[in-house]
Amino acid sequence: MDQINPELESINSLQITTKINNEKALKKMPSRTAQIRLMSSHEEVYEPCDDSFALVDALLADCNNLLKHCPTLCMEIGCGSGYVITSLALMLGQEGLAVNYIATDINPLAIRVTRETMDAHGVDAELIITDIASGLEKRLAGSVDVIVVNPPYVPTPEDEVGVGGITASWAGGENGRSVIDRILPVADRLLSEKGWLYMVTLIANNPSEICLYMREKGYASRIVIQRSTEEESLHIIKFWRDLDIEGDNEKASADKSAPGRLMEYVLTQLPPFTFWRCSDRDNK
Repeated sequence: MDQINPELESINSLQITTKINNEKALKKMPSRTAQIRLMSSHEEVYEPCDDSFALVDALLADCNNLLKHCPTLCMEIGCGSGYVITSLALMLGQEGLAVNYIATDINPLAIRVTRETMDAHGVDAELIITDIASGLEKRLAGSVDVIVVNPPYVPTPEDEVGVGGITASWAGGENGRSVIDRILPVADRLLSEKGWLYMVTLIANNPSEICLYMREKGYASRIVIQRSTEEESLHIIKFWRDLDIEGDNEKASADKSAPGRLMEYVLTQLPPFTFWRCSDRDNK
């Protein structure tokens, strides 16, 4: 019988022990994003998908800036399953920041699912059933430091926009812009002087046009994350107030800045993609 080298046995034992301890440590470490296994769901509520993950990844990529930003009020418009607002609360909560959260959705079932998701992760938010921010604009005007939104961006017939159930989560009307164009001015009114907006857009939404519209409102912008699949090409765009261009709309329109021209060039060079958003719609 072969004899076992005591030194080799000791090394193997140490490696196994180290691996077990590392796994235990990882389990104890609080997650910075919502866990799929803890997510609540309903057949009429949009589940986390590529666009949800891209938005949360953008927040993670910008997390250091968010922490330095020290927001006191964060808001999600169209919370769906609660994956994004829960992830944001987990990111900021680990640093002990005193942040209040608000999330809205036109779908009552989405509000219920978001509540269950947040409860399962030990975080909290004020959840409100409303269309975008209807009834809240006076109360929240100029006070929201961070807004996140994964809007209905898929080009659809206009008669699908705003209908009940899960369809409201994807139906964006002509060019996928019907709901986006309603959200932008609301976000402008709600954002504080240091407010940031993170928005998911599709190539078909003409992101460069969206950026130009926000520039006229006094906002600079940049693409935080670009993610392409066989089905779609997504851009997560961050907007923030820029004092250098605020109130100078005529000059900004006549003489676009180099970053603005560069963004337009990059966006127009990207190939077109078909429009898809993972949901039960594909099985109907």
